[in-house]
Amino acid sequence: MTRIASPSTTAQGEALSPSAFREALMAKGAYYHIHHPYQVDMAEGRASPEQLRGWVANRFYYQTNIPQKDAALLANCPDAAFRRRWIQRLLDHDGHDADGGGGGIEAWLTLGEAVGLSRDELWSQEHVLPGVRFAVDAYVNFVRRADWREAAISSLTELFAPEAHRSRLATWPTHYPWIDAAGYGYFRKRLTEARRDVEHGLEVALAVCTTRATQERALEILQFKLDVLWSMLDAMTLAYQLGRPPYHTVTDQRVYHRGVS
Repeated sequence: MTRIASPSTTAQGEALSPSAFREALMAKGAYYHIHHPYQVDMAEGRASPEQLRGWVANRFYYQTNIPQKDAALLANCPDAAFRRRWIQRLLDHDGHDADGGGGGIEAWLTLGEAVGLSRDELWSQEHVLPGVRFAVDAYVNFVRRADWREAAISSLTELFAPEAHRSRLATWPTHYPWIDAAGYGYFRKRLTEARRDVEHGLEVALAVCTTRATQERALEILQFKLDVLWSMLDAMTLAYQLGRPPYHTVTDQRVYHRGVS
């Protein structure tokens, strides 16, 4: 597999061994959004219904952009063997039929209904905060412009996702008995899918990042993705925990844009 291009400012020193590079990638888990105070509050039962619904509605924007992100990656990829494996991610989210049956987006819609949101509300994007939209759009635009191998590396936040899903499955039914249990299907679904996807993403990273410069570049890309996820929660914190949604000093209406790129 062809190596990704080294950044213009090369990192100094010898390349990390594959095991050391893997450890460096795993160490980034210290900055995964599961450690954000908003996520901690949800896990420990301190989130209000409004805060949970706000998270579900805003995260839905991220969920609907995942297959678009993956399609952009595939459009840039000349490697047929890679495409055959990566395309499963689109099916995981979009489903295998016109109704989205079995897909992650359909499962997230069920989660939305379980917390008291209608499907129309979610699809309308009326609750999506500008900060969340900007963060998600930045991720999709990065993937569209990046070398496909770098785009694949940006998905490695999946290294840490199973912990988040297990935490929700373990704590939410106790803390939030008002949530319909049918809504937890997405988290169970992703426990197995994320492990499979991580194996492929790591395979790419270890294969192409064989110099210190490309390894440092990969770590920077992973940090960028972590920044995206953390920034989404920062926006939700302002809106749903601190009572400072966008334009709160001038209106209580959701006047923020919904579709301008």
